[in-house]
Amino acid sequence: MSTPKRIVNALAMPVVTLVVLQTLCLLNGQSVISNMKSFDNFIVYTAIVMITTMALSINLNSGRFDFSLGSMAGLSSIIGAKITYGILSGGNGSAPLMLCISLVAGVILGLISGLTYCTLRLPPIIVSLGVTLVYEGIMYTITGGKYVMSEVQNPSMSALTGTWVYAALIIAAVLAFMIITFDKTAFGYDYNALKSGQKVAVATGINEVKNTLICYGISGGLMGIVGTLNAARNTTINGGQLNFGSIAIMFTAFLPMFIAGYIGRFTNEKIGFLLAAVCMSLLNSTFAVFSNSVNATMQSIINAVLLVVFLIYLNNNDLIKRLLKA
Repeated sequence: MSTPKRIVNALAMPVVTLVVLQTLCLLNGQSVISNMKSFDNFIVYTAIVMITTMALSINLNSGRFDFSLGSMAGLSSIIGAKITYGILSGGNGSAPLMLCISLVAGVILGLISGLTYCTLRLPPIIVSLGVTLVYEGIMYTITGGKYVMSEVQNPSMSALTGTWVYAALIIAAVLAFMIITFDKTAFGYDYNALKSGQKVAVATGINEVKNTLICYGISGGLMGIVGTLNAARNTTINGGQLNFGSIAIMFTAFLPMFIAGYIGRFTNEKIGFLLAAVCMSLLNSTFAVFSNSVNATMQSIINAVLLVVFLIYLNNNDLIKRLLKA
């Protein structure tokens, strides 16, 4: 397939999504992105979805289903918020300091989760459920089950998500890091080899445990970034998420992950994550336009229906093409 055709195919999904959703909004007398504030929110949400989807896919592509992503995002952001507030008391530089601390905390939490999995040798889904409960319990203990508010309500945190610029920089940095790390390094080559054929890769001398720990560490670090962005966006952190209350964030990444897989046929998979996140952010902006008639429950139902429809399309892609040509 020629490069121009690949570009057209890769951009087709977000372009079609934009056209359809913009048409729906125009029929309602509005636009998907009506002003600068809605554009800022669009970019911020794109960053959150893209990074969450990347974090989920890192382990899921290797057959490791990780339920602990949400708890890592929550706990790392709480740690980052508490330490940052203790140092700066909400003063200048709070947002970048919290971002850095949350990222490091996320990496550590991810490594702990990965080390637990490698040590116990239990199915990853069982380990992740246990880790989720532990991290949620630690969150509850630190916060007393209350919302973290004063620590993240300051001008610096407001500025982080108050403009599209910082979110765009984070998108560019994460995208560059993921492409270089997974496509241009020895770790990335080993990761792709293990993903394609674990037994063969291990037989050739690839250290599976080391690779797994790095995967968990990167995934945790990404969720640390997501935790900070969510804290700045919502101006609060929920410290009372118990009994798997934190796993909801993970389900926001399922649909974009499959969309990214489809787009990845025509371009780099990481670019696919970005374009898929753009599609989801357009949908989220459309929900905001119809917020008076589409509540949170309806949004979840619509997302679930879209996921099922898209999976049906992926599984019957060849059949649909043959029917269209007939």
